[in-house]
Amino acid sequence: MTERSVAIVGATGAVGQDLMAVLASRKVPLRSLRLLASTRSVGERRTFRGESLPVEVLGPESFRGVDVAIFSAGASVSREYAARAVAAGTIVIDNSSAFRLDPKVPLVVPEVNSAALNGHCGIISNPNCSTILLVLALSPLHIEAGLEAVVVSTYQAASGAGQLAMLELRSGMRAMLADEPFEPKVFPQQLAGNVFPHVDVFQADGYTREEDKLRDETRKILGLPQLPVEATCVRVPVERCHSESVSVRLSRPLLPAAARALFASAPGLLLCDEPQQNRYPMPLTMAFRDPVAIGRIRVSRVFENGLAFWLSGDQLRKGAALNAIQIAELV
Repeated sequence: MTERSVAIVGATGAVGQDLMAVLASRKVPLRSLRLLASTRSVGERRTFRGESLPVEVLGPESFRGVDVAIFSAGASVSREYAARAVAAGTIVIDNSSAFRLDPKVPLVVPEVNSAALNGHCGIISNPNCSTILLVLALSPLHIEAGLEAVVVSTYQAASGAGQLAMLELRSGMRAMLADEPFEPKVFPQQLAGNVFPHVDVFQADGYTREEDKLRDETRKILGLPQLPVEATCVRVPVERCHSESVSVRLSRPLLPAAARALFASAPGLLLCDEPQQNRYPMPLTMAFRDPVAIGRIRVSRVFENGLAFWLSGDQLRKGAALNAIQIAELV
């Protein structure tokens, strides 16, 4: 692989830190690494492969000489700077929602639809974290038996709302254990010791924007624009791994044993399906790991030709940083 100059926009955030960790662990050949952030991070440094690197303030000239820039600083930053980066000759891999549904911008999970990268115009979108985990499981099912409908409930970790949200969860847990009052600032409700069905903002039809993302992005990635997807997104007191309960209706029958074989051979998935031995996917065992674990595979009691299953994966790894770097490796 050719050495490249890479920039991380939002380098001091939760995803930015995992981007650096994944770059180091995958031994991606780099000519240089530029760490970019807001003025709040002026003077900070980060260690990468034994070298102390300065955090630079993001600005109009930040992309000169940069081959690939991975954006993870929010949609407003991406909308302001992505086109400038492309104009400077940089390929942008954007982790925000800014361009995901733009028909001209590929929305890519490399194990599922890497062909979508062909003919990109300089910007490539990284999907929503819950979508990435879901389509890794849906894709082999669709190829084998045809996908007709999906019902999914997500159990989303604090990390999906950023580094401050993870810190708020820890502070809330300490306050709860000490029987002290606690007022949340990042989340709409206290997350410690609690679960609430509120991820992103509510829309007029009663669904949240996160639930819309899960439906719309799944349809785009799988090339199934009319696929029915029913989503309920829930925040749970877990630090960094999302889990999902999924039921699907298929065009053709598929026995659980055949589904297990599909999942066991599918890239990006780790089969963990021995419930009698208490082995099934859990956030605690998947934190800081690259694959998405899948288990509890069984025949649906609702859908004809249906299956139900459970999955769990690190939201900051495959749900964000790893997927972005896999795209960078391909381009």
